Amino acid sequence: MTRTDEPARTGEGTLPEPDPAMPRQFISWVTLALMTTASVASLRPSPSMAIYGLAAVFLYLLPAVVFLLPTALVGAELASGWSGGIYRWVSEALGKPLGFVAVWCQFAMTIAYYPSLLAYVASTFAYVIHPSLAENGLYVAIVIVVIYWTGVWITSRGTRTVAGLSSLGLVIGTLIPGVVLVVLGLVFLGQGNASAAPMSPDHWLPPWTGLASLVLIVNNFLSYAGMEMNGVHVSSLRRPRTEYPRSIFLATGLVLLIFILPALAISWVMPSEQLSLTAGLMQAFQAFFDHFHVGWMTKIVGIMLVMAALGGMLTWLAGPSKGLVTLARQEGYLPPFLQKFNKAGVPRNIMVAQGVVTTLIGVLYAFSDDVSSAYWMFSVITVQIYLIAYLLMFVSVVRLRTSQPHVARGFVVPAVTLVAGVGFVASLLALAIGFVPPDQFGKGPLWRYLLIVGGGLLALGVLAPAAFLTFRKPGWIHPDHRALDGTK
Repeated sequence: MTRTDEPARTGEGTLPEPDPAMPRQFISWVTLALMTTASVASLRPSPSMAIYGLAAVFLYLLPAVVFLLPTALVGAELASGWSGGIYRWVSEALGKPLGFVAVWCQFAMTIAYYPSLLAYVASTFAYVIHPSLAENGLYVAIVIVVIYWTGVWITSRGTRTVAGLSSLGLVIGTLIPGVVLVVLGLVFLGQGNASAAPMSPDHWLPPWTGLASLVLIVNNFLSYAGMEMNGVHVSSLRRPRTEYPRSIFLATGLVLLIFILPALAISWVMPSEQLSLTAGLMQAFQAFFDHFHVGWMTKIVGIMLVMAALGGMLTWLAGPSKGLVTLARQEGYLPPFLQKFNKAGVPRNIMVAQGVVTTLIGVLYAFSDDVSSAYWMFSVITVQIYLIAYLLMFVSVVRLRTSQPHVARGFVVPAVTLVAGVGFVASLLALAIGFVPPDQFGKGPLWRYLLIVGGGLLALGVLAPAAFLTFRKPGWIHPDHRALDGTK
């Protein structure tokens, strides 16, 4: 068993010695659970699970057990033993090139994520303007391009006021609409109205028609992504070994409630064959509000959801790119042009390069006659790219147990090989299942689906980092770091 009370050794990737002059600040395990819930929970995936009706409960629970819990536990051990995030974890275990691949995938997944997020924003805002626009590809493309570049402009100016929008967005765009949706659903059923989806016990499991019937579960892996990030706070708990598991189980329960109950409420009022993957949330609100003769509230909720989504986008926009550029300046992974920060300390050049690709993806919506299918494909690409980083993380925690057993860890995962193995296999299966188009894919040909999904994963998740590693030059290391690296 690894001793966690062993003094840390400086210079070996271990925990730094605490500064006796700095008082240690503790947080309760309940506080950490609420912080974790805020970083993960969202209403955006609800429509894709509402299609399954009561089976959504099972389809949320399954990835929570095989993915959500393993990532949270593994992330806590790694974060409490090595500072520096996933690059440090993977580099210590598997070498710096794979460490770069991991951090690149965390950045590259946003290239596919922003078009899908903004497609959701466009479809939601359509209910404020005119609901028929929700499935209009040209309208969605315009919204994606305009809002993304506006976000880049705001972020590049170093506006600090956007920092508080994420926590405000949890309340305005998640908790309040979520509670309203569930309460309206319960009142709707309480009035004797029939549920659009069967709620009998024999519908706990989704009908099996092959892998295509379960493909939408892949989206839940993206929904749960980020759980491991809060592992960095494990050292702020008074008794990490006992309090961190409590925190994770409480957070998991809260996250499941926020995901499951709104999905069920949507399935009560919206038949699955009429449900849009992008506008399904607003479809449900409009149906409920029309039923209770307060249809004017649809526009208010739409604005709340849009504000929350945009606030989240702005707070995310510079984060992954800034981390990648900071690392690239130290190790020379990117050309100097992409390493530049502007006067506000924002990596504007790489954000612009990212924006060009995002714009090209957004323009594809203009040529799509099925916005829901396009939204789904880019969501799958996002998940698959992100899963590469998770696969490397699960391997790393097992490797570090044997290669660096002396490193002090604030939290130690019990049965780490089993826990990480379950997470690895689940991630691998989710990555593979993503290549199967769902039953709801509609009219699109299979070859186009495979070309977009497979091409996106290959280009962004494999070829791009391989190219940077292959053509990397010593001169790419920033001058401030060359002396430390020994490079002239």
